[in-house]
Order: sequence, then structure tokens, then C-alpha cells
Amino acid sequence: MGHILLCALCFYLTNSLLKYGHAEGQTHNVTLRAENRNIPEGGHVELTCFVDSGDPSAWTYEWLRRSKGSSEVTVLRNELNTTLSVKKGGDYGCRAGKGDLRTKDSEFVTVYNLVSDNAVVTLEPDWTMIFTGEAKTLRCKIQGDENNEWEYEWKTPTVRTSSTSNKYKIRNVDASDIGDYRCRGRHRDFYSATEWSETITLTFYKRKPKLIVSPSWLSPGDSVNLSCEVEDPSSGWRFYWYKAIPKLSDDSYSYELLPGSSSGTKQKSYTHHGQRYTAGYVCRAGRGDPVHYTRYSDVKFVWSGDFQSGFLSVSSDRVQHFTSDSITLSCEGNSAEWRVRSFKENQYWSELPECELMTGATCEIPKLQEGDTVHWCESGSGEFSNAINISAYRKNVILVSPVHPVSVGESLTLSCKLKTGKLDCTAIFYRNDQTIGSDAEGKFHISTVSKSDEGFYKCKCGRMNSPESWVAVKSAGSSSLVLGLTGLLVGIVVIVLLLLLIYYIKYKDPHCYWMVPCLHSNQGSAADPTLNQEETQQHIYCTLSHANTSIYESIDKKNTADGEAEHEYGNVAHSSVQLESLHRSIQMDNSEDYINSKWTAGTAED
Repeated sequence: MGHILLCALCFYLTNSLLKYGHAEGQTHNVTLRAENRNIPEGGHVELTCFVDSGDPSAWTYEWLRRSKGSSEVTVLRNELNTTLSVKKGGDYGCRAGKGDLRTKDSEFVTVYNLVSDNAVVTLEPDWTMIFTGEAKTLRCKIQGDENNEWEYEWKTPTVRTSSTSNKYKIRNVDASDIGDYRCRGRHRDFYSATEWSETITLTFYKRKPKLIVSPSWLSPGDSVNLSCEVEDPSSGWRFYWYKAIPKLSDDSYSYELLPGSSSGTKQKSYTHHGQRYTAGYVCRAGRGDPVHYTRYSDVKFVWSGDFQSGFLSVSSDRVQHFTSDSITLSCEGNSAEWRVRSFKENQYWSELPECELMTGATCEIPKLQEGDTVHWCESGSGEFSNAINISAYRKNVILVSPVHPVSVGESLTLSCKLKTGKLDCTAIFYRNDQTIGSDAEGKFHISTVSKSDEGFYKCKCGRMNSPESWVAVKSAGSSSLVLGLTGLLVGIVVIVLLLLLIYYIKYKDPHCYWMVPCLHSNQGSAADPTLNQEETQQHIYCTLSHANTSIYESIDKKNTADGEAEHEYGNVAHSSVQLESLHRSIQMDNSEDYINSKWTAGTAED
């Protein structure tokens, strides 16, 4: 009997232990979810408590609320509902129970009452495109209640953080800082908050500025206008302007700052005066202290038919060609190395494969691509040649016109050329779409070119029209004018130096007389028997010069009827001062006599 009781007791204990152990071993997790954590004014949000297993309706739910800044938890209610509607901001949680089972408390969720104030993110400096290494400060401003006690919550590309300061600083921008930024304000003492601000996105500035150059072709007296366009134009940029210098060693260009550009310009435009020859230009922009620069723009060119130290010629010497034609380009000048650049219409400049780094002065292009192409030479010494325009067509007729500008006063011959080679029509020629002549041999001749002959020319053979080409006319006296101006300047300098010399001599000896010696002393043949009659009748020219007054006299000796000698005197005074009297004493060589003469303006007294 005792054994039976003992066995029953053991069975009961074992069953209880198994049941209790199973209950204790069961762990149920609970999660609180909020459809929205921001309660709009006059509204509410729904909270839902989830148990990870079992039938939700088999559980009862306790709703918890925690006070701000405290760990004390208040049980709001105990009910079967899995959802709770709340109108007041706070920290909310939940837990569930079923019979003897109890879950742990959920993670608490913070719900805020939204206020009408708006949060706005501003940037210092105020540009969103940034460079590696730049410093950036983002500021969260609460519009409408800036004096309230706020703390600030930030969403950044890498973290979500809160701070009592409204500033979020990036001291050294790198790739991790690129992305979206938002902020909002939360009241320090209450569960109230603003809406999240609009997003501001920081991106790296990687694009090159775009340089615009005008005009494309230079005419005498033109200025080159440059405009540098950046992607973010309102960012406090300064603009830097450069001339491109060819570097044949690495197929590139070096850059030389243009005048007035060392510190940059506030304006995004720049005018370069006095450029006469083909040139390349580059720009870039910079900002901040220390300055962070954009990349350099692509090189843009202005072209000129004039040349300074390099000359490009083509054979055959005409603008228009058939696509089946071959041409030879020749670079001439004071350089042993050349390269030929080309710019095809509506494309970027490139280097001709046939004319890469030329050891000689010529290169041949065996076949032309259709379209208009500008060619020019660049030398190993960093210089540009003149530019020429070559056009290739698949047409049956072209106009033969010169590649280089024609000088005023020269002759010009245009001709109409058929692809078959034989002209079987009367060619009609046009300038600026106006008929200017016709010829059965297909030629049009201008014997003396003037500036008015400049324009677009084309020809017509039967029903076939050639494309039109520009014929440029340059002043024939441009070089002569330069030489003439140079000679004039030299002449002025020489005259100034002579005047200074005269002034210096007068200053050293105020009594100096200029050009005083006469051709003859005219003392008569008695004093000098070697003088014959013819000599004594010659004119005697003397120029008396003193201070700022000069008198030129002409003394003519004549014989009267009684044999007395009579003198006629004529005086011309070069002075702004009227002479009342001027006494001169002229001492003659080899004589002790003196001739005293008293001169008045226009009169001689014995």
C-alpha cells in the first residue's frame, strides 16, 4: 500500500514538473507598431500590439505609457483589443498575457504631436555641389518659433542623430557625406515636434565648366568674347581665364593666365582685346578660402586666316573638294615639329591620324570626310598657324575659290569644277545669292579686288549648283600701315632728341649763334684781290640766330653808274616777338677792321 502511494506521488510530481517546465520554456515576443509616429493637429494615430505566435484574440493586452525623462511606466488599460488610438504624444509600449503566461514589455515607441512650425535646412556656404575636402555646415531653422526650446533631429546619409545644436558640421567632405539631409525640431519638455524638413542633397562637383567663345573666325579689329558656364551658377564663383599653349610632347596644352585673371573675375564673361591670330582658350571656376577649383573647361578656339610665325597651306589650294580627293597639308615656320588639328562642324576638335606628330612639314590625307572642317598647325615651340577651311562634298559640281584671304588690290579668279572634269555648260556665278556673271569656260575673274568683293560665292552649271564658300578680303596695307606707324614713331623720337640736343647746347652757351658763317665775307676785291668780278657779284647768304629769334638776310651787291657799290637787303624774321633793334658786330677773318651795322626790322642804316 505504501509503495502504491509513493508511486502515485512521484507520478504527480513528475507531471507537474513537466507541465511547469514546458510553460516556462515557452517564450513569446511582442512588438508594438505605429502607423504614424506624428499626430496631426486634432488627429490621432493607431498603435498595434503583435504577439509572435498563437491566436491574437486569445491574449489580453496591457497598454503602457512612459513619462518624458522618467523610467516610471503607467498602465493605461487592459483589454482584448490589439490596437490603441492615441491623441497625445508620449512613449508607448505594450505586453500580452494568456492564463499564466506573460510576455515581456515591447520596445517603446515615441509619438509626437505635430506643431505648425516648419523646419528648414540651410547650407553654409549655400551650394549643394561640393568638392572633396571642402567644409560644410547645415543649419536647421524652425520658422515661426525660433525662441522655443528645441532639440534637433537629423537624418543624414549615414546616421540618424539628435543634438541640442541646430548645426550639423562636415569638416572635410568625402564620399560618405554625399546624399540626402533632413531635419526637424523636437520640443525638449513636451512630446511635440515639427514635420521633417524638405530634403537637401549634397553631390560632388565633377563636371567641367562650359566655355563659349565668339566669334569663331576673327576679322581685323575683333575682340574675343569668352563666357564660362558652371553647373551651379549661384555659388559665389570666381572665374579664371587662360590661353592654351600647345605641348607636343604629351599631346596636350599648358595654360597661361590672361591679363587681369590671376585673382579671378566675379563676372562669368571676359573680353580679350587685340587678338589677331588663331588661339585656344580655357576657363575654370573657383570658390572658398582656400580656393577649391573646378576642372578646366575643354579648349575652345578662335581662328584667323592671318599668320604670325606658322603658316598652313594646302594643295590643291581651294576650299571645296570632292570626297574622293586627296589633299596635302604643309606647315611652315620656325619649328622642327608640328601637329595638325582639325575641327569638324558641330563636333569637338581632334588630331588627324595622318598628321599626328610630324617629323616633316607635310602630311597627306588620302580621302576626305564629307562636311566642313577647319585645319590649323601647332608647333613644338607652342605657336599656332593660320587656319584654313576645307569642305568635302558628294556633289557633281564645286566652286574653286582660294583657301587664304585675298588682299585688296590683288586679282581673283573663281571657277566652276565638275566631278567628271569636263565643263559642258555656261557657268553662272553668284555672290551672296546675286548673279555677278557667267562664262562658257567656267571662270570668273576680278582684276582688282576690293573689300566689297568679300562674301559668299557659288556657281551653277545647268541644273547643278555648287555649295557656297566664303571669300575673305583683307587690307593690303595692314603690314605697310604697321611699318609706316613704326617709321613715324621713330621719326618723332629722333626730332625730340634733336630738340633736346639743341636746348642742351643753348643752355650750356646762351650766346651761341647758329649758322652764322657766311659763304663769303664780302669785303670787296680790294681787300682780297683773288676774288673776281663774278664772285663779288654773287649773293651772300648769312643766317643770324640768337636765342629764340632768327633773321635770314639776302645781300645782293650791285654797281651803280658812278661805280659805287650799292647793297640791297631783305630780311625775314622768324619770331613771335617783333624786333625793334638788334646790334651786331661781325669780325671778319684776317682783318682788323670791323663792320658795324645797325639793323632794324626791314631797314638797314649806314
